[in-house]
Amino acid sequence: MPLQNRVTPFGDIVALEGRGLVMGNRGILHDEARRVIRYSQVRHWLVCRLEFRGRHRIVMRPHSYTELFFLDEATAFAAGHRPCAECRNVDYKRFRELWVRCHGAPVSADIIDRKLQDDRRAGPRAKRTYEEHAAALPDGSYIAIDGRAWLVLGKQILAWSPTGYVERQKRPTSGRVVVLTPRATIAVLSAGYRVSVHPTAK
Repeated sequence: MPLQNRVTPFGDIVALEGRGLVMGNRGILHDEARRVIRYSQVRHWLVCRLEFRGRHRIVMRPHSYTELFFLDEATAFAAGHRPCAECRNVDYKRFRELWVRCHGAPVSADIIDRKLQDDRRAGPRAKRTYEEHAAALPDGSYIAIDGRAWLVLGKQILAWSPTGYVERQKRPTSGRVVVLTPRATIAVLSAGYRVSVHPTAK
């Protein structure tokens, strides 16, 4: 029976096979029986490397943060996470540099996290979405169509699944679509951040 520690582009924490390409956390979300009892504990939602300096963790150890797993970085960004400043320091600095270019004054991780918290949550367990012109979205964005999450990549959109991208369609060129990736992150992607995607996208 898989643990409830996979995250979808909608930000939901679900029980699915496999672990994906990146890890992250939102604080301590599970109890001593490794059951997820909260959606988030902190506003610092991170995307981390699976391996870093030889560290080893027991997944969902009592009284320690809940290890969450994402198909790829694009999925984690859609859910509302940002690069970890420790294990992904180069990516974090690039993200922060582009954030300043998009949003103005120099920022700290806490300022970024406060803004992402506003952008990603409409309520305690409700994801904030918004509408945007389909043609205006950068690669690496996620949109929702008929309850499914789709990655925007070039002239195509790719359907998310727990194990990879399973369907391709022509990218909409007109009209507005529902966007899952937070507005502030969309701006960073538009400014040039190259988000990593699962090999099935290529």
